[in-house]
Amino acid sequence: MHHSDPHPSPPARHWWHSATVYQIYPASFKDSNADGFGDIQGIIEKVEYIASLGVDAVWLSPCYKSQYVDMGYDISDYRQIDQRFGTVEDIERLIARLAECNMKLLMDLVINHTSDQHAWFQESRSSLDSPKRDWYIWRKGKSVTLPDGTIVQKPPNNWESQFKGSAWQYDEITNEWYLRLFAKEQPDLNWDNRDVREAVYGDMRFWLDKGIGGFRMDVINMISKPNGLPDAPVTNPRSEYQPAASLYCNGPHIHGYIREMRQEVLDEYEDVMTVGEVPFTFDPAEVRKYVEPERKELCMLFQFDLFGIDMGSGGKFTPSDWQLKDLKSTISKWQQLLSFTSGAWQTVFLESHDAARSVSRFGDRGQDNRFRVAKMLAMLETTLAGTLFMHQGQEIGMANLAEDIPIEEYMDIETKGFLHDLRQLRQAAEPDRVIELKEIVDEVADQVRLKARDHGRMPMPWDGNKPNAGFSEARDGIRPWTRVNSDFDLCNVAHQEKFTHSVLKFWQRMLAFRRQHAETLVFGDFEPVALDNGPVFAYHRTPLAGSVNKSNNILAILNMTSNSNTVFRMPTSTRGDVVELSLLECSRSKNGHSCAGQTYTTGEEVLLRAYEGLVLAY
Repeated sequence: MHHSDPHPSPPARHWWHSATVYQIYPASFKDSNADGFGDIQGIIEKVEYIASLGVDAVWLSPCYKSQYVDMGYDISDYRQIDQRFGTVEDIERLIARLAECNMKLLMDLVINHTSDQHAWFQESRSSLDSPKRDWYIWRKGKSVTLPDGTIVQKPPNNWESQFKGSAWQYDEITNEWYLRLFAKEQPDLNWDNRDVREAVYGDMRFWLDKGIGGFRMDVINMISKPNGLPDAPVTNPRSEYQPAASLYCNGPHIHGYIREMRQEVLDEYEDVMTVGEVPFTFDPAEVRKYVEPERKELCMLFQFDLFGIDMGSGGKFTPSDWQLKDLKSTISKWQQLLSFTSGAWQTVFLESHDAARSVSRFGDRGQDNRFRVAKMLAMLETTLAGTLFMHQGQEIGMANLAEDIPIEEYMDIETKGFLHDLRQLRQAAEPDRVIELKEIVDEVADQVRLKARDHGRMPMPWDGNKPNAGFSEARDGIRPWTRVNSDFDLCNVAHQEKFTHSVLKFWQRMLAFRRQHAETLVFGDFEPVALDNGPVFAYHRTPLAGSVNKSNNILAILNMTSNSNTVFRMPTSTRGDVVELSLLECSRSKNGHSCAGQTYTTGEEVLLRAYEGLVLAY
């Protein structure tokens, strides 16, 4: 039996393949009622602006009823909108308003855990024989006898929580422990219980019936826990609790549950988009299982290799001496492994509510080049294959919180937990003196200023001439829930809408360009020119074989450094032919003029200025 074609035929096409999705973090987008907190009505007021970007869908971070321990990821009622954001009717109005502008709404589905205030959990914890006892993961603790004879209760196993400390919480009512991989107010649901799955599916249908376009699924690869919940291997001997992601991610029934959800819920609706968050998953074969269309699981997923490139071996807030070749190799690896031609699909993203700003992470952190970096990264993202995700404020080149904002004012539970834990660790090592928070802050300031989630969650600066940068009209002592960045006079929407060469205008142009060249840029194949440590990241994008419209090959050339005299020699085609390349887009206009139209030949040298990007066709 011979195969004439090494690849399976490419999958059927859907609207979401070529979509660009705009992520909104509702607390920080637009406050319509001057209470210092963003809301749904504020989003409705800005729909025209969102449409002007050229995006196809909006992903809304959680706005369900919540105690707000983890910024809305602790949900106490999946069918109610939290009053700080508005009402279910507001969401219905938002869906309708987006539809008028040909955009869909994606809701955030957080179903690994609920809030401890959810009615299901309240009932579950009430007694050992509660009908919902088995809806969560309860276990007896371990009795440990100390040297002095006292008996203490220890958690059922040694798993560490994502927010540090034990992943188990003792509950006095029934003298048992419940599993919570995140905060103590976020008990994990027991997905092995059919009733739990049915209840979740009911909540999903509630929103799908209202016409949403699909779901982003929070930590979806954690819903199936390993049989017997064994101890995690000891990788951190100094700690009582051990990282256990290798055990609770991609568990034994994960694919069965996702397929069931697809069959019983999602496939009942027309062309619903799903994007799964799949952390701690690096094996390509494991990643592909989630997105190969014939397996009928997810449309696409977020894989975090690139996201974690600057995180050291000691955890997120430890430095990593990553080099440009690491970035190039990581992007190239996944572009090729999950290509459309190979029968898979992927996402392109550099920012989200869970990360710092890409301009600060991948640039030189200086003010001079900031907007050049933003444009170069926009060019990178819009020329990669996959469904493109952008995070609010990315389109204007928002940077991390400025140095004049004290770290003590950072609000995020992850940042605070990290500082608290480190302080406890230092205190235990030096019991003879009091370790002040300030000492800890000074020690890790650089890493927190580079990577904290707070940077992705600050209020959107709409207008540099208005109080609170136009995010909120709150006054009389009411302040926005978190600090507006102090650079809002330099970086705001109103200014960039007026200015031809702004980052905002560049994003609009590059998104239109991506749409125009979708056969090559969205669906086509990816071939790097070289995976070296040189300052330039260059890659070919080739259209699908037998694509309907005759599409060009495209070459992207990105100077990823601040070196203004970077020389790059034009390469041959992917087949090794000498080619003539014509310039289509340039991230740094020359004297206010577009640079399109120039031609180059293989072997010719081109001089790139700091963070300059070129896109050429051949």
